[in-house]
Amino acid sequence: MRAARIHAYGGPEVLRVEEAPRPVPGPRDVLIEVRAASVNPVDCKMRSGYMRGFLRFSLPVAMGFDLSGVVVEVGSKCTRLEVGDEVYSSPGPTQIGTYAEFCVVDERHVGLKPSNLTHVEAAGIPLAGLTAWDCLEGLQAGERILILAGSGGVGTLAIQLAKERGAEVITTCSARNAELVRGLGADQVIDYTQQDFGEVLSGLDRVLDALGDWGACRRVLRRGGRLCTIVSGLPTAAQRYGPYLGPLAVAGNLLGFQVSSLFAGVRVSNVLRRPSAENLDQLRERIEAGSVRPVVDQVFPLEEIEAAHRYSESGRARGKICIQI
Repeated sequence: MRAARIHAYGGPEVLRVEEAPRPVPGPRDVLIEVRAASVNPVDCKMRSGYMRGFLRFSLPVAMGFDLSGVVVEVGSKCTRLEVGDEVYSSPGPTQIGTYAEFCVVDERHVGLKPSNLTHVEAAGIPLAGLTAWDCLEGLQAGERILILAGSGGVGTLAIQLAKERGAEVITTCSARNAELVRGLGADQVIDYTQQDFGEVLSGLDRVLDALGDWGACRRVLRRGGRLCTIVSGLPTAAQRYGPYLGPLAVAGNLLGFQVSSLFAGVRVSNVLRRPSAENLDQLRERIEAGSVRPVVDQVFPLEEIEAAHRYSESGRARGKICIQI
């Protein structure tokens, strides 16, 4: 099968589209013929080697944490899915490798694809959607939430999910993306090139942090508010301390910030998306009902995966970057 793999850590140029062994499903796995995948910032961090202190792989290894495709084989202990089912998924860290024609995924991490989406559209949902879903856990109608980087992959879905729950949504983006995020449901848009959100907001119930400015995020929260951050600062720490000491530095910084936040009356959570068929089904219901829709910026063929990673690292993407397999 064709797969985009790395033989060494580094820049986008280390990605190679080549022949690779077709994976074999275990008893609780399904084998999926991948029709589309997507690029996430975590893919670039893993390719660069910044996450070696957390996750280690035997190289070469295929990249990718998002897929949409068709089940072609089921393990002997699978009970939910059948051959021929159209599905989407964000596999767990031990089953990385969605930039490929076939991928093995634990059945518990696979949901039925939304029927009103193409495979390319569906491939942009799982990782970002599951991340947004976990960040919004417990959000109540009428609460005020700030979603940083609202035009990004997580942001575009989080805005819609927060509005669906009845929250008042404030977001940040550049002026060129203001119309996009308003169309997704944002009640207030802050142009980060003109205003500092930390100076114009206060008394918020929740912040979804996709940028890493923890201090400013804490200042705009009310006492008892909640900060959900999906940014660890790992690339910077890995560059400074190395791939193994870097994660320890990040953990120490986050722990120190959490402790100091307790005295300020703010709850801090570092959110890492949980692979979950149940949550994927919740997202599918909302997509099919029309309350949530994907935002796809560009679609690249698998053979142009290097260009797709370069575009992701440029920071210019609106919504998701998808890969046609």
